[in-house]
Formats: sequence, structure tokens, C-alpha cells
Amino acid sequence: MSSRPRAAWPLVAVFTAGYLAAYLLPTIVGRLSVYLGLSTAEAGLVGSALLLSSASAGFSLAGRVETYGPRRPARAGLVLAVLGYGCAALAGSVPLVVLGAVVGGFGSGTATAVAAAGIAAQRDPHRTSSLGLLSVSATAGALYLTIPHLGGGHRLPFASIALVALLVWPATSRLGSPVPAGPAVPASGRLPHRRSGLVLAGGMLVWSMAQNALWGVSSRIGVDQVGLSEVTIGAVFAAALGAGLLGVMGAGVLGARLGRAVPIGLGTVIIAASIVLSSSAGDLGSFATGEILWNTVYPVVLSYLIGLAASLDVRGRWAVLAGSASSVGVACGPVLGSVLSEGAGFPVMGMVLGAVTLLVAVPVTAVALHTGGRPLVPGSVRRRGGAPAALLAVTTGAVPGAVPKLGAPEQAVTEISLPALRRRRLVRSAFRTAGPSGGGQSNAYASTSER
Repeated sequence: MSSRPRAAWPLVAVFTAGYLAAYLLPTIVGRLSVYLGLSTAEAGLVGSALLLSSASAGFSLAGRVETYGPRRPARAGLVLAVLGYGCAALAGSVPLVVLGAVVGGFGSGTATAVAAAGIAAQRDPHRTSSLGLLSVSATAGALYLTIPHLGGGHRLPFASIALVALLVWPATSRLGSPVPAGPAVPASGRLPHRRSGLVLAGGMLVWSMAQNALWGVSSRIGVDQVGLSEVTIGAVFAAALGAGLLGVMGAGVLGARLGRAVPIGLGTVIIAASIVLSSSAGDLGSFATGEILWNTVYPVVLSYLIGLAASLDVRGRWAVLAGSASSVGVACGPVLGSVLSEGAGFPVMGMVLGAVTLLVAVPVTAVALHTGGRPLVPGSVRRRGGAPAALLAVTTGAVPGAVPKLGAPEQAVTEISLPALRRRRLVRSAFRTAGPSGGGQSNAYASTSER
């Protein structure tokens, strides 16, 4: 991506078009089962094929968005989404529906990869990802309120996703062009934070799989276990996504005040409890409480996970790779939920998914603690053998703005290497306080050593 961050709203629009299919997964799976005569497991497999295709697009584009420029792949992804989902909406045979879903899923994954790379290049990735989740939650909530009243069989959910992709097309004109070839921007490079990135990507895969195992069968829990109608379930889902909007807005206001580890760790514990409550529900109250609480916290934690992945690499490679790993988990979720619910029942499925969610919270929170930055408080940054830098700044009359405020994120320290021959010639007398010297010139080595 370009070194100068661009406006966030085109990225938010492309993110919405790419993520919408995953949000509408329950109604897609449910309507494929009801109107095309597929079993629950077969309908879940179609949803999984869609999301696996989306994940494959993300893996293919990781690290390549800046080469092609965001505009071309975003437009290609939107075209594939319109054609694929449009074909699935118009087709009446199962093979054509599956083919259209796979093509549309690849388009969704392409759009999501472009948005993820662009979000990583923003000055505040967490704020931009929160806006994207806010937009897709609002769009999905509106569709959940309207789709049950319009009928249309399996066609309407696919047509809705295709229409949103078509409406987002004008926003791609505000995306950047390919980066000119030159020595300023390396074509490739070693991924930073490789161990943390791999742990985060694997954790997001399992975390997303557990979430979408419940999300993929939530409508069946409402119908089979609680005895609700499709209209009532749609209203519950719309209310849950509306609560998700409030959660995302709260996360945007909170920002990085608590860091990333606390929202990710504590939020995942609440999510695990919500999964158990929703899957064991026997009436409308408990079912609605579990779904609303879960959907309130889920996008909050997801926004911090996306922001954490974006912070690992400004070029957006970890954001795309972790997002694609998450898409693999999303794809496997409906199949896992269908197998567990059919084999052991919804309550046991909820217990298993809740336990898995709690287990995966440990390594993901550890990554947030390790790479997410610590609060800058007295004692967190020290000069070698001296007092905390922030405390020194307060007590020695430092120039305002020269040091970060107490509670601000800790700044990274970069080592500067010197050539070996020059390093041997350096003696202690070559160093002195940075600033103008008596002769009117400043010493470069002195300035470097103090900084």
C-alpha cells in the first residue's frame, strides 16, 4: 500500500462487501436446506465451500496487493462477487448454485484481502476495522429484518450480497493505483513477528471456527429446540446485530486505552459463556439473551484481533494471512456445528465450543501482551541503570511534547548499526550532549547516541 494512508471510507465499503457473506451464513444455509431439499450437513458444506474459496483468495493475495494496487483487485473481486452470487441466485439446480457460491466466495475474499491490506496502512487500524465491522453489522441487520418478509427462497440472500457488491463499485475509484517500481519500496521482505503472527493466525482460525460453528446452526437451534418461526428468529438476529453495532461503537470509543490483551481475553470469556447459554436455550428469553450477548462482544473482540494482526506488519501481510486463516475457520464452522449438533445435541455442542474458545484465548491473549504494546507508566521505560524516562521527563522540566504522556503506548526502539571500521575508531571522547557545539556545528555521533 502507499506510504500515505488514504481515506478510510472506501476501505470500509469494500470490507463490507467482502465480509457480508459470512454474516448472512445462517440464512444462506437455512434456505438452501429448506428450498433446495439439501440436508443440514449438505447445506453446511455449500456454505463451507463458499468460505473456503474466500480464504483461498486471501492466501493468494497476501503481500501482493501493493504490487497490483488496491483498485484493480478490489474491482476484480467485486465483479466476481456480482457474477458468482448472481448466478447462484438465478440458478435452480444445486451444481450451479454451488458453482456460483464458490465464484462469489473468491470475489468476497479478494475484496476482504484488499480491505485488510489497506486497513493495516492506516494510522489507526483498530478504528478503521471497527468502522468496517460497524458497516457490515448494520447492513446484515437490515437484511435480517427484511429477508424473512420477502420470501424468494434461496435466491434472496445471494441476490442481496451481489447487490451490495454492485453498490460498492463506485468506491473503488477512491482506492490507490499500483505502486511505481523503484528502490524505495521493496518488492518482498521477511515477515516481521513471524512466531507471533503464526500463533495469532492459528488462534484466529480456531477462534473463528468455534464462533461460526454456533452461528451456522443458530437458526436450527431456534427452530428445532426453541420452536420459533423464521420471522421471530430474523428479529432476534437483527436485534443481536444491532447490539453488535453498539459493541463496535464502544470498542471504537475505547480504542487502545486498555491495550488489546484485556478486550481480547475478557471478551473471549464472555463469548464462551454466551455460546453455552445460546446452545442450551429452551425458550425465547434465554435464546435471545445468548445470541444478543454473543453478537455484542464478538465484533468487539474481532476488531481488536484485526487491529492486532494489522499492527504486526504495516504492509498488511499478516492482516491478510490472519484474515484468511480466520476465513478457513469460518468455513469449517458450519460443518463442525452440524456434525456436533447431530451427533451429540445442541447443549453438548455448546459445551465443546465454549471450552475450545476458552483454550484458544490463552495464546491469542499472549500475543496481544507480547506485541500489542504496554502502557507507558513510571517504570515501563528506563534508561540503562537510571530512572523511568517518563518520570524523568516530568521532574526535569522537559520540553512539552518531547516525550509521550503517561499512559500512552510505549514507542518502539530501533537499533542503528555502524560500519565495523568506523565503530573501532570511536572513543568515548567522540560522544557529547546532542545539540549545537561551541564551534557552531553539531556532532552526528553525539546526536545518534542520545536518540
